[in-house]
Amino acid sequence: MAQDETFSLASAVYEKILEAIIEGQYPVNKKLPTEAQLCQRYEVSRPVLRDALSRLKEDELVVSRRGSGSFVIRQPDSAVLKFAPISSIADIQRCFEFRTNVEARTAHLAALRRTQEQLDRIRSCYDIIDEANARHELATDEDYRFHLAITEAASNHYYITVMKSLNESIREGMNLTRGLSLMASQERLQLVQNEHLAIVEAISDKDGERAEAAMRLHIDNARHRMFEGAH
Repeated sequence: MAQDETFSLASAVYEKILEAIIEGQYPVNKKLPTEAQLCQRYEVSRPVLRDALSRLKEDELVVSRRGSGSFVIRQPDSAVLKFAPISSIADIQRCFEFRTNVEARTAHLAALRRTQEQLDRIRSCYDIIDEANARHELATDEDYRFHLAITEAASNHYYITVMKSLNESIREGMNLTRGLSLMASQERLQLVQNEHLAIVEAISDKDGERAEAAMRLHIDNARHRMFEGAH
């Protein structure tokens, strides 16, 4: 089986199991059916199923217990499906995964290379998100422009090309996580904005390592917040 086909099948199984967990078909603290049963249910090979289960483990939804099988440890809020169709969840998660490394590096370079004008642009984007939060607005566009401004400050057109080519996928992920945050407490919106501030301050201080770590933490947290629902 071609690698692309395996990836596609694993994504489909990942989404089917995720949907079943969200709907309570596979309850929290209960064991999943055996690999053989899951393979039969979803009509896939063991390697495909194991790839799907591996992703669910990375997302901290499932855990393997030696000699006992796989258990569900967290049930995402059904509100997740209000902001993204189940058929796009796997792609959104993989986009977050990709962004973690790419944007962490751009933040590092932005801290070393940014001009005062570029720093002012980043700060302006941050302030605009603050204002949108105060109005309780989704601010997906504002969030994207903040990240793009940091990428532009890295002064490497290849990174800018990547960010712009992923525009739709990045916005889809932001729309989901910001939508869930809006449904949660004001503290959650502020938590996200505090992560943005840590990135801005590191870039302002021209501290590449701190900027890289702050961006990596922010995107990793966003990825996990995707399954925290609106709590």
